[in-house]
Amino acid sequence: MSYYVLIRGPLGVGKSAVSKRLAKENRAEYVSIDRILDEHALWKASHLSEFLRANEFAAERAERFLAKGTPVVFDGNFYWKAQIADLVGRLDYVYYIFTLNAPLAVCIERDRRRGPSYGREATRAVYAKSGRFDAGVGIDATQPVDRVVSAIVVHLRNAGSGIASEKAGDGPARRTQSPVTSSRNSESWPRNSRGCSSTG
Repeated sequence: MSYYVLIRGPLGVGKSAVSKRLAKENRAEYVSIDRILDEHALWKASHLSEFLRANEFAAERAERFLAKGTPVVFDGNFYWKAQIADLVGRLDYVYYIFTLNAPLAVCIERDRRRGPSYGREATRAVYAKSGRFDAGVGIDATQPVDRVVSAIVVHLRNAGSGIASEKAGDGPARRTQSPVTSSRNSESWPRNSRGCSSTG
């Protein structure tokens, strides 16, 4: 079963560590929006247009794997609802969205410990920008990476995704049309969406 997962949240929250671990443990392809921005020299002034252009490259890469039945895990800040809507509009597969949540102080400390660090002000700015709206299922990212990944896997398993069910030994999951959560707020998410409510 082909589907993809969007992992979003502020700088320093642990998106890359969680996304890479989730992809590795479940034989999915990992796609970093930041890496695409860097590879294609798209990062200029942090405008929406730059991220929409990155979506073109991300969707093209993901499609190659999804078409063969390999799930994809996207890692990005996803600052704008329009950025998410654009990406999911390009890929006609079931998808799941998870927002990693942690206090600003935790994100600042995690950023400080890594090399190179982006710095306190950058972390603060990204935190404000990425926290302007909720999307998908909220996950407490103050926990260790393995526990965050486990929490995501539980949601995927409950939603009937093949990634989690196969790992659990249940075989491929059947595609269902019921979302992870019942409310979609006022978002106009495309069809095949899973977990698009704002859940704390």
